[in-house]
Amino acid sequence: MTRALSMDLRERAMARLEDGQTCREVAAALQVAVSSVVKWSQRKRATGSCAPGKTGGRLPYVLKDKERDYIRARLHAEPHATLRAIQIELAELGTKVSYGAIWNFVHADGLSFKKNRHRR
Repeated sequence: MTRALSMDLRERAMARLEDGQTCREVAAALQVAVSSVVKWSQRKRATGSCAPGKTGGRLPYVLKDKERDYIRARLHAEPHATLRAIQIELAELGTKVSYGAIWNFVHADGLSFKKNRHRR
């Protein structure tokens, strides 16, 4: 992933826009993409600053405690249950969740293992 462009460049672009130049003119003068200038100006109108947003980090798990407890109990009762089956069961209980969300939780909780003939 590329780095955000400098604040100096962003502020010069915003100053040119405030002076009445178009986004295309500003982009050509500063040798940046037109879409960058447009996004910077949208951010400035929305937040008051053209500073770049936060990058990186991790998203929180989608599953709530109730669903997590259900998955733990389900895998404790039947260790060979598939994640697709658990996904369908959760949907029947009224919780629509993706396969990936279930896998992320099971993997992070240490409940997953490679199912192969040696483990049977």
